Amino acid sequence: MSAERWSPESWRSRPVAQVPEYPDPAALADVERQIAGFPPLVFAGEARKLKRALAKVAAGEAFLLQGGDCAESFNEHSADNIRDFFRVFLQMAVVMTFAGSSPVVKVGRIAGQFAKPRSAPTEKKGDIELPSYRGDIVNGMDFTAEARIPDPRRQLEAYRQSAATLNLLRAFATGGYANLENAHRWMLGFVKDSPQSDRYQELADRITETLGFMRAIGLDPESHPELRQTDIYTSHEALLLGYEQALTRVDSTTGDHYDTSGHMIWIGDRTRQPDHAHIEFCRGVKNPIGLKCGPTLKPDEMLRLIDLLNPTNEPGRLTLICRFGSDKIAEHLPGLIRAVEREGRKVVWSSDPMHGNTITAAGYKTRPFDRIMSEIRTFFAIHRAEGTYAGGVHLEMTGKNVTECMGGARAITETNLSEMYDTSCDPRLNAEQSIEVAFLVAELLKDERQARGLPQVDAAE
Repeated sequence: MSAERWSPESWRSRPVAQVPEYPDPAALADVERQIAGFPPLVFAGEARKLKRALAKVAAGEAFLLQGGDCAESFNEHSADNIRDFFRVFLQMAVVMTFAGSSPVVKVGRIAGQFAKPRSAPTEKKGDIELPSYRGDIVNGMDFTAEARIPDPRRQLEAYRQSAATLNLLRAFATGGYANLENAHRWMLGFVKDSPQSDRYQELADRITETLGFMRAIGLDPESHPELRQTDIYTSHEALLLGYEQALTRVDSTTGDHYDTSGHMIWIGDRTRQPDHAHIEFCRGVKNPIGLKCGPTLKPDEMLRLIDLLNPTNEPGRLTLICRFGSDKIAEHLPGLIRAVEREGRKVVWSSDPMHGNTITAAGYKTRPFDRIMSEIRTFFAIHRAEGTYAGGVHLEMTGKNVTECMGGARAITETNLSEMYDTSCDPRLNAEQSIEVAFLVAELLKDERQARGLPQVDAAE
């Protein structure tokens, strides 16, 4: 499969998994034609900037924080929800930067994460069996025959909501909301209200001292814009390939194709077959690409996928997102790392500690927080043992105080799950649990830098 034979539509000649069957192909084609004429959601230059940042992650010079909703919901699209996500995401990055002494690359699962793969094409309640819910971009969540019919017009709404979300994110990132001193004030509020306030107070005090020192030497947000703004990128699973193709554009400065639906796209564990449509599409666009790696992925198959997706071994192009489960990661991850190292491939290694740790309790899908934390710890330990770099975490999370994952500082139990279980698909970390993960990662990053004999990074970077 040479690059010369690739085109934005070449995936259509390949087998394709996890794509819905639309009852009206003409209506689908009409929607795709409309979207193909819409403005891009992101720009090629932004995707290249992210790729350069991820190259630093691959080299062990930065850390990737990727997170957001399991699946975005049309009904929950609001300025408040976007703000709450951005705020907790920025807090997490500040924790990792200060406590872990590492620059953090921020990539949200947002402004496009509307489609979801499913383990079965149908679901059953009682005697009624209906097509599975595949995300708001495809069909409705209500368990009715009408809601579950795939509707191509939903792609138009997904585009509109993605554009509005991006607009607000850019305003937050550059308009002063991301001011480091604002993030510090949010952190102080979190410290005050947290059951683990004593543990977090030390970091808050360090930030206070650092900000005071920076002001004393003239480094204030008014004169240094880098202290009042930040870079945040968007990402989603490139599942609905017709939509992705419709938003693929030729960059006028390079002549390369970019998928302008998001800065980074990834391929799921269920759609990574080397000769199938999702690999075919993603190998031709120049965006940073993620590849989900589950327990069934063998080292030889992974190397074949790496060759297809990153044949020139470009740093920052490919992120391997490892999703094994806390009980399987020690068995599977070392072999993949050794294969990559043996072949000299340049990749970002990221841990998805969510998808392999899903259980059912009290009738709800949930994820035990201790298993999530355990998988992250093991991920770092394995990389240290192999002499490689644990480059990132990939989390399903929200800025709301949901009760979807059991455990954490407030000890959510089975009986608490029903109190605020709002997800449209899989259970997410709430705001406080997300911050707890950030503190754990920060500690692990600090230990890693010390073990490698690296100097501490100036927190102002």
